[in-house]
Amino acid sequence: MKIIDSLKGRRSIYDINKNLPVKEEVVFDFIKEATELVPDAFNMKSSRVVVVTKEKQDLLWDKIYEVFDGEVPREKIDSFKKGFGTILYFIDTSVVKGLEEQFPLYAPKFFEWAKQSAGMLELSIWSGLKELSIGASIQHYNPIIDKMVKELFDIPENYELNAQMPFGGINTEPSPKDKEDISLRVKFLN
Repeated sequence: MKIIDSLKGRRSIYDINKNLPVKEEVVFDFIKEATELVPDAFNMKSSRVVVVTKEKQDLLWDKIYEVFDGEVPREKIDSFKKGFGTILYFIDTSVVKGLEEQFPLYAPKFFEWAKQSAGMLELSIWSGLKELSIGASIQHYNPIIDKMVKELFDIPENYELNAQMPFGGINTEPSPKDKEDISLRVKFLN
Protein backbone atom coordinates (compact mmCIF):
# COMPACT_ATOMS: atom_id res chain seq x y z
CA MET A 1 0.00 0.00 0.00
CA LYS A 2 1.27 3.49 -0.77
CA ILE A 3 1.97 5.70 2.23
CA ILE A 4 -0.73 8.22 1.28
CA ASP A 5 -3.31 5.44 1.04
CA SER A 6 -2.16 4.15 4.40
CA LEU A 7 -2.50 7.60 5.97
CA LYS A 8 -5.93 8.09 4.41
CA GLY A 9 -7.05 4.77 5.88
CA ARG A 10 -5.82 5.56 9.37
CA ARG A 11 -8.66 6.90 11.47
CA SER A 12 -9.74 6.96 15.08
CA ILE A 13 -11.97 3.92 15.35
CA TYR A 14 -13.79 3.70 18.65
CA ASP A 15 -16.33 0.95 17.95
CA ILE A 16 -14.01 -2.03 18.35
CA ASN A 17 -14.31 -5.59 19.61
CA LYS A 18 -12.14 -8.44 20.87
CA ASN A 19 -12.13 -10.33 17.54
CA LEU A 20 -9.12 -9.74 15.32
CA PRO A 21 -9.37 -10.40 11.56
CA VAL A 22 -5.83 -11.87 11.67
CA LYS A 23 -3.95 -14.09 14.12
CA GLU A 24 -2.60 -12.24 17.13
CA GLU A 25 0.94 -13.37 16.19
CA VAL A 26 0.62 -11.37 12.95
CA VAL A 27 -0.21 -8.26 14.98
CA PHE A 28 2.56 -8.87 17.51
CA ASP A 29 5.15 -9.49 14.77
CA PHE A 30 4.05 -6.31 13.00
CA ILE A 31 4.39 -4.25 16.21
CA LYS A 32 7.89 -5.63 16.82
CA GLU A 33 8.99 -4.92 13.26
CA ALA A 34 7.55 -1.40 13.21
CA THR A 35 9.25 -0.63 16.51
CA GLU A 36 12.56 -1.80 15.10
CA LEU A 37 12.24 0.14 11.84
CA VAL A 38 11.02 3.56 12.98
CA PRO A 39 13.94 6.01 12.95
CA ASP A 40 15.12 8.23 15.74
CA ALA A 41 17.84 10.80 16.34
CA PHE A 42 21.29 9.41 17.14
CA ASN A 43 19.75 5.94 16.77
CA MET A 44 18.78 6.29 20.43
CA LYS A 45 16.03 3.66 20.39
CA SER A 46 14.24 5.19 23.37
CA SER A 47 10.72 4.02 22.47
CA ARG A 48 9.30 1.15 24.51
CA VAL A 49 6.06 -0.70 23.74
CA VAL A 50 3.99 -2.84 26.09
CA VAL A 51 0.97 -4.64 24.63
CA VAL A 52 -1.75 -5.79 27.03
CA THR A 53 -4.46 -8.23 25.95
CA LYS A 54 -7.13 -10.53 27.36
CA GLU A 55 -7.60 -10.21 31.14
CA LYS A 56 -4.87 -7.55 31.37
CA GLN A 57 -6.75 -5.47 28.77
CA ASP A 58 -9.92 -5.52 30.87
CA LEU A 59 -7.99 -4.88 34.08
CA LEU A 60 -6.18 -1.88 32.54
CA TRP A 61 -9.37 -0.07 31.57
CA ASP A 62 -11.16 -0.94 34.83
CA LYS A 63 -8.21 0.53 36.74
CA ILE A 64 -8.18 3.63 34.52
CA TYR A 65 -11.85 4.14 35.37
CA GLU A 66 -11.02 3.78 39.07
CA VAL A 67 -8.14 6.27 38.88
CA PHE A 68 -10.49 8.88 37.43
CA ASP A 69 -13.09 8.10 40.12
CA GLY A 70 -15.98 8.35 37.67
CA GLU A 71 -14.86 11.64 36.08
CA VAL A 72 -14.51 9.85 32.73
CA PRO A 73 -17.82 8.24 31.69
CA ARG A 74 -17.93 4.47 32.10
CA GLU A 75 -19.28 4.12 28.54
CA LYS A 76 -16.17 5.79 27.14
CA ILE A 77 -13.82 3.59 29.17
CA ASP A 78 -15.83 0.49 28.23
CA SER A 79 -15.52 1.36 24.53
CA PHE A 80 -11.73 0.97 24.89
CA LYS A 81 -12.06 -2.07 27.15
CA LYS A 82 -14.08 -3.84 24.42
CA GLY A 83 -10.98 -3.99 22.24
CA PHE A 84 -8.65 -6.94 21.84
CA GLY A 85 -5.78 -5.07 23.46
CA THR A 86 -4.06 -1.81 24.22
CA ILE A 87 -0.60 -0.70 23.16
CA LEU A 88 1.12 1.34 25.85
CA TYR A 89 3.81 3.63 24.43
CA PHE A 90 6.69 4.69 26.65
CA ILE A 91 9.93 6.64 26.38
CA ASP A 92 12.88 5.16 28.27
CA THR A 93 14.21 8.27 29.99
CA SER A 94 17.45 6.53 31.00
CA VAL A 95 18.36 6.23 27.31
CA VAL A 96 17.60 9.91 26.79
CA LYS A 97 19.62 10.96 29.86
CA GLY A 98 22.55 8.80 28.76
CA LEU A 99 22.70 10.59 25.42
CA GLU A 100 22.33 13.98 27.11
CA GLU A 101 25.44 13.15 29.15
CA GLN A 102 27.31 11.73 26.15
CA PHE A 103 26.51 14.69 23.87
CA PRO A 104 26.04 17.76 26.13
CA LEU A 105 25.84 20.20 23.21
CA TYR A 106 22.62 18.48 22.11
CA ALA A 107 21.30 17.74 25.61
CA PRO A 108 18.33 20.14 25.47
CA LYS A 109 16.97 18.42 22.35
CA PHE A 110 17.17 14.70 23.12
CA PHE A 111 13.83 14.41 24.91
CA GLU A 112 12.13 16.36 22.12
CA TRP A 113 13.71 14.02 19.58
CA ALA A 114 12.58 11.00 21.60
CA LYS A 115 9.01 12.31 21.49
CA GLN A 116 9.29 12.81 17.72
CA SER A 117 10.34 9.20 17.32
CA ALA A 118 7.53 8.06 19.64
CA GLY A 119 5.03 9.95 17.48
CA MET A 120 6.39 8.34 14.32
CA LEU A 121 6.11 4.92 15.96
CA GLU A 122 2.53 5.55 17.07
CA LEU A 123 1.49 6.68 13.59
CA SER A 124 3.30 3.79 11.92
CA ILE A 125 1.66 1.20 14.13
CA TRP A 126 -1.74 2.89 13.89
CA SER A 127 -1.57 2.98 10.08
CA GLY A 128 -0.26 -0.57 9.93
CA LEU A 129 -3.07 -1.86 12.14
CA LYS A 130 -5.55 -0.35 9.70
CA GLU A 131 -3.78 -2.14 6.85
CA LEU A 132 -4.47 -5.34 8.83
CA SER A 133 -8.16 -4.26 9.05
CA ILE A 134 -7.79 -3.57 12.76
CA GLY A 135 -9.32 -0.48 14.32
CA ALA A 136 -7.49 1.70 16.82
CA SER A 137 -7.48 5.12 18.44
CA ILE A 138 -4.88 6.98 20.42
CA GLN A 139 -5.63 8.03 23.98
CA HIS A 140 -3.81 10.24 26.46
CA TYR A 141 -4.89 9.48 30.01
CA ASN A 142 -1.35 10.02 31.17
CA PRO A 143 0.11 11.42 33.38
CA ILE A 144 -2.86 10.72 35.66
CA ILE A 145 -2.61 6.95 35.14
CA ASP A 146 1.20 6.69 35.11
CA LYS A 147 1.72 5.43 38.66
CA MET A 148 -1.11 2.91 38.41
CA VAL A 149 0.14 1.52 35.06
CA LYS A 150 3.69 1.13 36.36
CA GLU A 151 2.51 -0.69 39.48
CA LEU A 152 -0.05 -2.82 37.65
CA PHE A 153 2.36 -4.11 35.00
CA ASP A 154 5.70 -3.80 36.83
CA ILE A 155 6.95 -1.13 34.41
CA PRO A 156 10.42 0.31 35.14
CA GLU A 157 10.41 3.70 36.84
CA ASN A 158 12.50 5.22 34.02
CA TYR A 159 9.73 4.53 31.46
CA GLU A 160 7.57 7.58 30.81
CA LEU A 161 4.09 6.80 29.49
CA ASN A 162 3.39 8.70 26.28
CA ALA A 163 0.10 7.30 24.93
CA GLN A 164 -2.37 4.42 24.97
CA MET A 165 -3.74 2.78 21.82
CA PRO A 166 -6.74 0.47 22.27
CA PHE A 167 -7.21 -1.76 19.23
CA GLY A 168 -9.45 -4.54 18.00
CA GLY A 169 -11.81 -5.79 15.36
CA ILE A 170 -13.90 -3.08 13.72
CA ASN A 171 -17.64 -2.99 14.42
CA THR A 172 -18.34 0.33 12.69
CA GLU A 173 -16.15 2.43 10.40
CA PRO A 174 -16.11 6.17 11.14
CA SER A 175 -17.81 8.68 8.85
CA PRO A 176 -15.63 10.19 6.10
CA LYS A 177 -13.59 13.23 7.09
CA ASP A 178 -14.37 16.62 5.61
CA LYS A 179 -11.70 17.86 3.23
CA GLU A 180 -9.81 20.81 4.69
CA ASP A 181 -8.36 23.80 2.92
CA ILE A 182 -4.77 22.58 3.17
CA SER A 183 -3.44 25.88 1.82
CA LEU A 184 -4.04 27.31 5.29
CA ARG A 185 -1.35 24.96 6.64
CA VAL A 186 1.01 24.33 3.71
CA LYS A 187 2.86 26.95 1.66
CA PHE A 188 5.23 26.48 -1.29
CA LEU A 189 7.85 29.16 -1.92
CA ASN A 190 9.85 29.21 -5.15
